[in-house]
Amino acid sequence: MNPVQTITSRENPLLKRIRQLVRDPSAYRKLGQVWLEGDHLIRAVQARGQQPLYIVVSQSKWPSPLLDIDVNTTKIVVVPDVLMRDLSTLDTPSHMGCLIDLPASGGMVPDQPTVVLDRLQDAGNVGSILRSAAAFGYRQVLALKGTAGLWTPKVLRAGMGAHFGLRLSEGLCDGDLETLAVPLVVTSSHQGSWVHSGTLPWPCAWVLGHEGQGVSAALQARAAHHIRIAQPGGEESLNVAAAAAICLYASVPKA
Repeated sequence: MNPVQTITSRENPLLKRIRQLVRDPSAYRKLGQVWLEGDHLIRAVQARGQQPLYIVVSQSKWPSPLLDIDVNTTKIVVVPDVLMRDLSTLDTPSHMGCLIDLPASGGMVPDQPTVVLDRLQDAGNVGSILRSAAAFGYRQVLALKGTAGLWTPKVLRAGMGAHFGLRLSEGLCDGDLETLAVPLVVTSSHQGSWVHSGTLPWPCAWVLGHEGQGVSAALQARAAHHIRIAQPGGEESLNVAAAAAICLYASVPKA
């Protein structure tokens, strides 16, 4: 097992780097690293064969949180609880977290079941959609410019580890989607087939649009299918993450 390091200075370079990742949503792009809060995300990382660079644990909880986590190849850092609170965006901070290298996007695979995020703004929605995509067998998520950063702390928390089961690409433009070899399917509140009665293609690329504006007109025009969700209760629309879960499940072949 690697030796355990204790850090007590707030000005330690490692802690300063983590605070930057916590406070600046774009910092992961500049630094090439990602901070993950909680043992669940640490286990999700390790389950996919990626080792954290550091695991940071609050002093009051050391060492019990790590008894069932493989730490043989990972540096362990113990910090006072007051410093651990600085490394969190949560009202009740987690007792542990880890620093990893930002995973490479891996590029786009043309024939894979895909989810396209068209300028989604809310980090919770983005993370929830990633979780649904992973659960229902989609292999990649393509985020167009204007979408919340996929590796920000809030998206990571909402994704609950789904990031590490998906091929993720962000900062794309509409033209990048031309290489997809699967049909585009867009959600709509006013036109197209009902999701519960139409025949949906598989594999496909579901396009999920901006919370207020929906899917862009350009992508609407390029779509092979327009799909609506029946709402017999009379609500005007569904939250995009809720709509995504319904649509992604609906098009997956059932055993």
